[in-house]
Amino acid sequence: MSDNTAYSRLEIDDRGIAWLTLDRPEVHNAFDDSLIAELNAHLERLHDAAGHGEVRAVVLGSEGKSFSAGADLGWMKRMVEYDFDGNLADSHKLAQLMHGLDTLPCPTVCRVQGAAFGGAVGLAACCDIVIASEKARFCLSEVKIGLSPAVISPYVQRALGSRQTRRYALTAEVMDANTAWTLGLVHQVVEHEVLDAAVIAMLHNLLAGSPQAQRATKGLLAEVAREPDSQATREHTCRVIAELRVSAEGQEGLASFFEKRRPAWTPDPDDDTTSATERRS
Repeated sequence: MSDNTAYSRLEIDDRGIAWLTLDRPEVHNAFDDSLIAELNAHLERLHDAAGHGEVRAVVLGSEGKSFSAGADLGWMKRMVEYDFDGNLADSHKLAQLMHGLDTLPCPTVCRVQGAAFGGAVGLAACCDIVIASEKARFCLSEVKIGLSPAVISPYVQRALGSRQTRRYALTAEVMDANTAWTLGLVHQVVEHEVLDAAVIAMLHNLLAGSPQAQRATKGLLAEVAREPDSQATREHTCRVIAELRVSAEGQEGLASFFEKRRPAWTPDPDDDTTSATERRS
């Protein structure tokens, strides 16, 4: 299944892997209001599909040399003419995008092949797993044009920590891929030529997990992050594991472990996971 819009693509293959791709390579996949609206529509569809178990994982990527250059120049020129209310409404749409990506109930993988500036750092920070080419670069560039990484700051600070976010948000220094890995923004750095292979390997790992357990775990970790040591959180953690143990997937997982076989949700190892990546090539 494919949904191609003007600036982005959404493809869901027969294994339930969704490939969400920014497709404005001529402007380095820069954000504007149209792209944000498209991505919000795609994410709304993915929330529904993932919630019903139709999507197992989402890969966020982009075409061309850059992952995303941040805000589009034409969009920024239009923003100058907006009044406060217009800018506030515009910011709410970007906030919706970040929140929608961050709260997808299935695992998300961000494929970063090149420059990720401004809001693109927020996209990476909202994904569960970030795999970057050695050519990738990251920059919270907003202060250099008199702005702030305001909308993306909760997600970036969660990834980098408060001290490192202060430095890079205030200096707008460019982080290379290894620096981003050291600071926790990126999970894996690979040679540029094997980036797609690394994404596929990660998808194989993710597809080995129970879809229901992954959805429950994402929700659980979000709750734990909000209140790490409250009585309500402790009770919630106990309920999650109890509910999973008596669920159909929990019973299947335990049975397959003791019977030394693949659980029912695990795809055949001979199945192909590479279709959308090969289409990009």
